[in-house]
Amino acid sequence: MTDQQLISHVSDTARWVAVYRAMETERPDAIFRDPYARRLAGERGEAIMRGMPRGRQMSWPMVVRTAVMDELIMRCIAQDGVDCVLNLAAGLDARPWRLALPASLRWIDVDHPVMIDLKLGELAGETPKCQYEGVRLDLADLPARTALFERVGAASRKVLVLTEGLLIYLPPPAVADLARDLASQPSFALWIMDLASPALLKMMSKGWGKAVAAGNAPFLFAPAENTAFFTPFGWKELEYRNSFDEGLRLKRTMRMAAFWKFVGSLMPKKKRAEFARFSGIVLLGRA
Repeated sequence: MTDQQLISHVSDTARWVAVYRAMETERPDAIFRDPYARRLAGERGEAIMRGMPRGRQMSWPMVVRTAVMDELIMRCIAQDGVDCVLNLAAGLDARPWRLALPASLRWIDVDHPVMIDLKLGELAGETPKCQYEGVRLDLADLPARTALFERVGAASRKVLVLTEGLLIYLPPPAVADLARDLASQPSFALWIMDLASPALLKMMSKGWGKAVAAGNAPFLFAPAENTAFFTPFGWKELEYRNSFDEGLRLKRTMRMAAFWKFVGSLMPKKKRAEFARFSGIVLLGRA
């Protein structure tokens, strides 16, 4: 399979990541279970995973990301009074069906029509745990996006925004515009995202860059200033979870992870600080 055949559109990455959730679910010691992932990924997702360089071995960062975000989402709902989750570029995320969410919670998935239709088609007959709404919208349509944010903001007390696997595919000006637009809604209080460093972007581009770029989904966003990038637009860091450390905690890591952790501890302070922000899951709050 050629690179162009692997990923033909950025939405194909949702099928790819769904395979990793399926692989984790099928483990006897799974740290989360997504009983819908295998059917959502389909044969296309499996083919993408198998065709990617080290596709199977690199499942652990995606699994860790999903597990940590699950933890943060549930905590924000339970402890911070979140009454609405706004999931942007939701892809094939099945959290409204698989997590033990309050029945009163509003969960709004936003994505291209083909992705919402695919997910709801595959999950026809399944009942979400909360009040679910699928919004068919291209986030690049700024007037429609603004109208959606205003509608959601006006109808909610405290909104948690989720952007899992989205920002890395956007140019920095587009991320800045999104951050600014989200902050313009007073009820948009919390934001969970995954964030790459320039070093990680370089590594990912070397391994997977050709395949994702062939599908018009190049890796673009990895700010050198890390979460400080969002400060001018109304957001501040509340919590940062280093993906490598979380992988050790959850026992989902690369080979020889403990050895590389030891090697890292011997590095100069500046290098250790850079590695601590190599890749992470972030919770932002309003500045």
